[in-house]
Amino acid sequence: MIRTRVGYAGGQKADPTYHHIGDHTETVQIDYDPTRISYDDLLAVFWRSHAPSAHTISRQYLNAIFYHDETQRDAALASKEALEKRGGRNIRTEVLPLRSFTMAEDYHQKYLLKRNQVLTAELTRIYPQAADFVASTAVSRINGYLGGYGTRDQLRKEIDQLGLSPKGRAILEKRVGDRGE
Repeated sequence: MIRTRVGYAGGQKADPTYHHIGDHTETVQIDYDPTRISYDDLLAVFWRSHAPSAHTISRQYLNAIFYHDETQRDAALASKEALEKRGGRNIRTEVLPLRSFTMAEDYHQKYLLKRNQVLTAELTRIYPQAADFVASTAVSRINGYLGGYGTRDQLRKEIDQLGLSPKGRAILEKRVGDRGE
């Protein structure tokens, strides 16, 4: 993952915010390197990460994949159909064109990371501007590890590149190690 950002997509309302979301859906924008992870692999993570058969309570919380082009649309639809066949159930997740993406307010960004004061303080010293903090690959990677994505092996390979102090490293290694992988 290069970067993840939380925001609003799929609607027509100009300048949506959390309290005035209009017809948008809360979503995550993912920037990735296709030489390191394929779109199909991202789709597999997506399907494992939510309840695709669940009813959504509102447009704000719609289960959806927003695609950029026909290739992504076709891959998303094929993965949805395959999941329906394997599971023998109706998948309610929608596959929709991305019309626009509006970044959510700063307090919504990197939510899991912000729950850890030590790691947040360290990374805020490195990235004092909110836009730089949100755009950082290291911040996105650490937030992902805190969310349960990534293995101890993956962390070992990249931890030197994340910019953490020995204390920050120990916190992150413990959190990933506690998952019992």
